[in-house]
Amino acid sequence: MILSPRDSIHRARLSANGATVSSKTACRALRKSLEAGGQPAFPPSVVVDVKRLACELPSHSDVPLARFTIPELHREVLARGIAAQISGVTLWRWLSADALQPWRHRSWIFPRDPQFAEKAGRVLDLYGRTWKRAALRRDEYVISADEKPSLQARRRKHPTLAPGPGRPMRIEHEYFRTGALTYLAAWDVHRAKLFGRCEPKTTIGAVDRLVKQVMTTEPYRSARRVFWIADNCSSHRGEKAVARLRAQWPRLTLVHTPVHASWLNHVEIYFSIVQRKVVTPNDFTALRELEDRLLAFQRRYEQTAKPFQWTFTRTNLAALLAKLKAKELGRVA
Repeated sequence: MILSPRDSIHRARLSANGATVSSKTACRALRKSLEAGGQPAFPPSVVVDVKRLACELPSHSDVPLARFTIPELHREVLARGIAAQISGVTLWRWLSADALQPWRHRSWIFPRDPQFAEKAGRVLDLYGRTWKRAALRRDEYVISADEKPSLQARRRKHPTLAPGPGRPMRIEHEYFRTGALTYLAAWDVHRAKLFGRCEPKTTIGAVDRLVKQVMTTEPYRSARRVFWIADNCSSHRGEKAVARLRAQWPRLTLVHTPVHASWLNHVEIYFSIVQRKVVTPNDFTALRELEDRLLAFQRRYEQTAKPFQWTFTRTNLAALLAKLKAKELGRVA
């Protein structure tokens, strides 16, 4: 409930702890308690109101903030008359009790594919080495593939300084752009085998060359089936891509992840490692140096690589979708 300024002032005058005080005696007792260093006893309703406020988006109540911090939350609690006196430490303690941290945020990918459950289920089954309820044979393989486009090579305007005692590496803020490329990679989900190549940009031809790189190598060349998991990029989207790759490689089955669901693709885990270990900080004298570094890291990584421990199953998927649906229904209601 949002109080008017008049109501807020009236409520604040009535009570220092959020409860209505009907006598001057109670006010004097509270004042003496505060002067003696005592903490006011806040009624449960005040705690609930504070936590409710913390769980709201500030913009929904016309507060010009992206998110609440403790000082900003403290200011709103006082401005709304939820309490006339309260410390930031008390607010933090209340929020901490329920692990509420409104000052933090994280990126999230919300399912929006109408066939999300069906498409995601197929991918998860392959990770568990099943296809259409039948176990995969030893000569059947699962490849997870994707592209990391528009990787820039930035040459810093001052040479990077190596770290020293008590000093981290120093990277010049300004840079020259020396070009960009696309890094394509294919990851054998169960064998931790890695293939990759650099191309000027993502095209059908670039994707086909990566597929050829894998499918002309044993054991995939003589495999019974190779399941190729990919997202819905224009270079391998839809049934046309399925038919094109099947015509070139009869043993290959293209399996699409749901739209807007890159987190279901194993190779994205490898790309996150590349981002941390190779591309950040971005400091390359030329585009060729970036390409050489990417492919050298690929070879280095594969020497000690192990399959990723994927624990998200169809059961977890069903629970997640049910939880999201319940939250959506609650929001609409």
